[in-house]
Amino acid sequence: MDALDLNLLLALDALLDTNSVTEAARRLHTSTSAMSRTLTRLRDVLGDPLLVRSGRQMVPTPRALALRHDVASLVDQGRSLLTAREGNGTGRHRDFVVRVGDSVGARLSGPLLAAVHAQLPGVTVRLLAADPADGAVALRDGRVDVEVGMIGKTDPETVVKRLFTDRWIGVAAPDHPFATTRPTVAAYASARHLEVSPTGRTHSPIDDRLALHGRTRRVVATVPDLPTALLTLASTELVCPAPELLSESAREALGLAMFEIPLPLPAPVVAMAWHPRNTADTGHAALRDLIGVVLREPPKPDVDPGLVQLATPA
Repeated sequence: MDALDLNLLLALDALLDTNSVTEAARRLHTSTSAMSRTLTRLRDVLGDPLLVRSGRQMVPTPRALALRHDVASLVDQGRSLLTAREGNGTGRHRDFVVRVGDSVGARLSGPLLAAVHAQLPGVTVRLLAADPADGAVALRDGRVDVEVGMIGKTDPETVVKRLFTDRWIGVAAPDHPFATTRPTVAAYASARHLEVSPTGRTHSPIDDRLALHGRTRRVVATVPDLPTALLTLASTELVCPAPELLSESAREALGLAMFEIPLPLPAPVVAMAWHPRNTADTGHAALRDLIGVVLREPPKPDVDPGLVQLATPA
């Protein structure tokens, strides 16, 4: 026990998380020279340089990268053990940051905040807009606790849990011809299209499918998110694809019509992602459970699919 210094774990966690002696020292409220000496001790103990100079920056060695997750998990478990109050820890005062895809936000935010208020009264939830370029990094460095939406590429270490599979439908104003008559491929291609695209890109899998039929469509405008698209459709003659379940409440509130897109399209999958260091945390798990309950897949109606194709919101 005389040789066991658990403070080295805290220092190692800070060094591996920041890749900087200066930033690690600032985080642990110590001097840069003291942190430099600690790094030397860690190198001796582990038999690895851990951080090496690359230009003006320090970069982790393969051994450091392999240790990062385990060290962070041990430190988090230690903090949870020493700061936990009575009970299982799910109700103590905590802040969670949840990044939510724009198409998921309307369905998730109200029910989730109501459930948190009822079941986790000590918890504060901050809902942020999704950022595909920063998703995995934000989960890894702890800036985001949970990501919810149509999750794309992630780090191999990221835990991803499927919540449900939606499907693409067409949406238009209630007086649009497609509201009462299912469009053919030709009619759909000739319509004026609105596309949801944060980057302004107009090409999507719809264009690939239309190309197989020798047809193209004209996207006359793009908007950055689904809520803006649905509001736009209410006062225009445009059509736009949307996930059926995720857009349901907004479509009904705006009185919009849905129609079947006459093309086979890949199904959008709604999932939840988090860093594995949080898997065993009781508070984090309680929040994930609530998200799963709020977004659980509703039962499919037992009706003739032909009737569904022509259905419009009530």
